[in-house]
Amino acid sequence: MSALTKLEENIPALRRYAFALLRNQSDADDLVQDCLVRALDHMDERTGEGEMRPWLFSIMHNLCVSRWRRLQFRSSIVVSDAEADVSVPASQQATAELHAALDGLDQLPEEQREVLLLIAVEGLEYADAAKILKIPVGTVMSRLSRARDKLRDTMEGRQRPALRRVK
Repeated sequence: MSALTKLEENIPALRRYAFALLRNQSDADDLVQDCLVRALDHMDERTGEGEMRPWLFSIMHNLCVSRWRRLQFRSSIVVSDAEADVSVPASQQATAELHAALDGLDQLPEEQREVLLLIAVEGLEYADAAKILKIPVGTVMSRLSRARDKLRDTMEGRQRPALRRVK
């Protein structure tokens, strides 16, 4: 299988991850395009070791971080865009659950949201997510656990009490 075919196979996952990060379809499309251009520019430098998917997600993550730093950009959820991607009209309960999940995802700290999206949504291995984010695997596991706990609490409508220092 050619490198271009492998690259094309990863476009839907890149689009999904970009939209989950930016919550704006136009910005997500721009990020995917920038990622693909960067990947094509550096395809000849790629040594061929390992899968292409983690490499592409690393490129996208680095571009996104650079963009955030440069623009000091923090997106809010655009519910209309999220609902536009649903192919079958959802029931009222499903719509409420979607809103709760998106609200909970938006409330997560950026580092927890990134890990949750890479592992739970994109199905990457912990080691691949660690390489993409340039953090230890233990940190990935810790952030994922905290993200899942906080998202579950948010969706169930409760907040965990803040820890108090005992004197």
